[in-house]
Amino acid sequence: MNNYISLVSRVLLSVIFIISGFGKITGYAGTVAYMEAMHVPGFLLPLVILTEFGGGLAILFGFQTKIVAFLLAGFCVVSGVLFHLMSITHDPAQAMADMNQQINFMKNLAMAGGFLSLMVAGAGRFSIDGFKSA
Repeated sequence: MNNYISLVSRVLLSVIFIISGFGKITGYAGTVAYMEAMHVPGFLLPLVILTEFGGGLAILFGFQTKIVAFLLAGFCVVSGVLFHLMSITHDPAQAMADMNQQINFMKNLAMAGGFLSLMVAGAGRFSIDGFKSA
């Protein structure tokens, strides 16, 4: 049963990153403008896309899961701080008074926790990692 749960866990954790990364590809100019409005250099967008879309696919298929899960956990924390905790005002106290920003920040922390658990547990048998170790 654990292998099935690991598969479901990877699917649930990866979907948001695959969709978000694809959205950044198709809305490249708008994403650069948003990043720069949040004082994050737009030239970092290719790295963000690689992290979200590529990392999401790696988690989905269970490829280098422990490494990718660790990196995505860090990405969740950093992006949560930059885009939700600091929000547009760059005042963490004011951002946390905004319920949407607070929920999104906590969502990022929860996803980071899920990725850290996946890092410890591994991808399970139904994965590229599991196939390689069998």
